[in-house]
Amino acid sequence: MFHDLDSTLMAILDDQAAPTELRDADVSFETPDRNFAPGQPTVNLFLFEVKENRARRDQVPHSEKVADLFVRRFPPLRVDCTYLVTTWSNQPGALRVAEEHRLLGQALQWLSRFGTVPDVGDYLKGSLIDQPFAPLTLVAQMDSKPNMGEFWSALGTPPRPAFTLLATIAMAFPLELPEGPPVVTKEIRLEIKDVPGTQEVVFEIAGTVREAATLAPIGNAEVTMLELDRTVQTDGEGRFRFAGLEPGSYTLRAAATGFVTLDQAIQVPRTPLDTYDVSLPI
Repeated sequence: MFHDLDSTLMAILDDQAAPTELRDADVSFETPDRNFAPGQPTVNLFLFEVKENRARRDQVPHSEKVADLFVRRFPPLRVDCTYLVTTWSNQPGALRVAEEHRLLGQALQWLSRFGTVPDVGDYLKGSLIDQPFAPLTLVAQMDSKPNMGEFWSALGTPPRPAFTLLATIAMAFPLELPEGPPVVTKEIRLEIKDVPGTQEVVFEIAGTVREAATLAPIGNAEVTMLELDRTVQTDGEGRFRFAGLEPGSYTLRAAATGFVTLDQAIQVPRTPLDTYDVSLPI
């Protein structure tokens, strides 16, 4: 994952639209310690911090139907990857300083163009292709910097000008929990507290509207329970639900654009469990 982010950032810096001097510079992800001595102009991106961005993570798992079962999947982690960006030159004295400052300014201007890494051209690499969220970037946010004196002291090298680049990527959460088959009938028993014998039973039912010929689910279909004059709309997978039903006989009317409207008698409660599904002919 992180090496794919490295490759993505390298592709951005190597873009043909980037400034020529920046594009011609080498790109390195090595630790810029006392032993780092590139032999040519170099932009160094040192990944010094990785942490979860809880503010951007969706905490609510979602259910997904796989064959005849529902599986609970957890949303991806949102991970902040913070790089320290420095530039290096092998020129002597003032020429070295001028080249490093020029490269640093070009890198800052170029990387600041990308609030998100666009899914165009050949920027995104490996696991960053087809992410659920476009990778976000923040450039030169001073609050993200480490204590620079301690940082350079730990690396054993003199301090040098730098800026931070923060990229937020999505990382799949490797956990899914089977939930079992969809519930199509739910029985709810209500009783007034401290009053024996006042129990009331109500039901919740669910079903799916499908195309009769192909059994493909029909989204945005209207399903009406005629006796109660209650209408609901199916979701993208053709599912509908009615709650607060007393036991008895009802009629479901299913209607969708391009299909024949169909009335179907049902009994609540009733088995088998799939008797609330409706198939619409064209």
